[in-house]
Amino acid sequence: MDMLEQGSESITAQSGSINALNVFPVPDGDTGTNMALTMQSGVRQLRTEKALNEVGQVAAVFAKGLLMGARGNSGVILSQLFRGIAKALEHEKGLDAKTWAEALQSGTETAYKAVMKPVEGTILTVAREAARAAVKRARKTDDLVEVTEAALAAAKTALEATPKLLPLLKEAGVVDSGGSGLVAIFEGMLAALKGETPARPRTDAQGDLSAVHRPQEVMRTEEIRYGYCTEFIVRLNHPERFDLDAFRLRLSRDGDSILAVRDEELLKVHIHTEKPGEMLTLGQAHGELVKIKIENMREQHGQLVNDSRTVTGAHGSEANEDGKNAAAQDGDGGDLEIGIVAVASGKGLEALFKDAGATVVLAGGQTMNPSTEDILTAIQKTKAKQAIVLPNNGNIIMAAKQAAEVAEIPTVVVETKSIPAGLSALFSFNPEADLQENAERMTAAAQRVKSGQVTQAVRDTTVDGTAVKKGDFIGIFEKKIVTNDPERARTAEKLLNKMVDEQDELVTIIYGEAVNREEADKLAQSVRRLNEDLEVDVQDGGQPVFDYLIAVE
Repeated sequence: MDMLEQGSESITAQSGSINALNVFPVPDGDTGTNMALTMQSGVRQLRTEKALNEVGQVAAVFAKGLLMGARGNSGVILSQLFRGIAKALEHEKGLDAKTWAEALQSGTETAYKAVMKPVEGTILTVAREAARAAVKRARKTDDLVEVTEAALAAAKTALEATPKLLPLLKEAGVVDSGGSGLVAIFEGMLAALKGETPARPRTDAQGDLSAVHRPQEVMRTEEIRYGYCTEFIVRLNHPERFDLDAFRLRLSRDGDSILAVRDEELLKVHIHTEKPGEMLTLGQAHGELVKIKIENMREQHGQLVNDSRTVTGAHGSEANEDGKNAAAQDGDGGDLEIGIVAVASGKGLEALFKDAGATVVLAGGQTMNPSTEDILTAIQKTKAKQAIVLPNNGNIIMAAKQAAEVAEIPTVVVETKSIPAGLSALFSFNPEADLQENAERMTAAAQRVKSGQVTQAVRDTTVDGTAVKKGDFIGIFEKKIVTNDPERARTAEKLLNKMVDEQDELVTIIYGEAVNREEADKLAQSVRRLNEDLEVDVQDGGQPVFDYLIAVE
């Protein structure tokens, strides 16, 4: 336990310098903070438990805390690393050199599997080389300190080599920030083994959660194709032989809104079907049914329609005079079929997502990535039967997926990587479509929009061949810096010149907290000069970090 606590203290103490290891010169470096908050979540979980006398118990509790507290991609990968370590230590009472080395190896393998397309020159590379060195050293010694020293030395060597593996790191003149965070954690763990006690740093504050509820369009009862919402959990008899993909394919013959996920022991299933009994039989063929829930959606829907008020609000929904869903007023969204969680920062953006139909708007984005638990809580706040999450930032997607996996209701993540993509996805939501169809529609809509941002450089650097000076305004088009200028207005105009073409019809300009309406309107006028047929919409987003968020469709 001391190793984990001091690993947490070490990454927290170094989080500021790790944040600065950012390829893009924008004020959003948050890797160190994300990893520190993730580790702190694990430590807090340990301190809530009593009688943790065995290493396996400690590791399991810590991994659970990391899973729920994971923030950003680096935090999620870190949580998966410790998940694998906990699995390897599951039955261990104590910790010796060989066991620790094998656990590091298991953790690395689990972390690699968690990433769809692993990239070398990242935290994964650093973890792998550390584990290899530990395993090699454990063959020659039983000294736990020596094995951990070998792991740390290899991690540092791998970290220094990351620019050779990732050209962007080399061009920016930095090492990988996630790998640097892992080295910091190993340093703290080694200090604990040696009996050294580093200074306890101040911990960072957590973000807040705000929620709003969306109106839900009412469909006709007779339009419900599959009438029984069927959920069950199976304790698998032979987990090692269970084929999840084949099981999902079999379910798809008799229903929709299918969600089937599993861990090492349990299978969780949700399906809308006309044959709930047959679905239970399919599950029972693979193990013991431990939880069952079946609801007649036609009966529920008919009652809802009969009881609801008839004043039509936004999206043609059954609403009261305030435009809120009658069943969802005052936060009671229990009859909502599909709830939508959107992540956004700034009062204006929160209002935009609310008006577009988001059920819950979770405060977060650049520099303030919500944790897995934050997203899970937001899903629960929808009080819906199913949910869709719009992360609206590439660094939030992995945490959103972890939340979806452990959510009590079927949840899908539409992998929106920007605010414009998130809004475009939300506008395409169809309350009469099922969960999977909406996910596909919203994903397609997000991919059609072109996204741009304007922000200010916080340091001198060169990215993709573009030399940037500290204080310059930079224009980013689909994650690539395409222009920079000392003047914000000129930067925004240059960016729009590169984004807009003859086929485009709509430009949406969302200005941030550092920009006034007059400046934004002047930018809109310059856009209209590019093409007089363009429709230009200007919105006050109030967002931090980015002076402008621009969508072109």
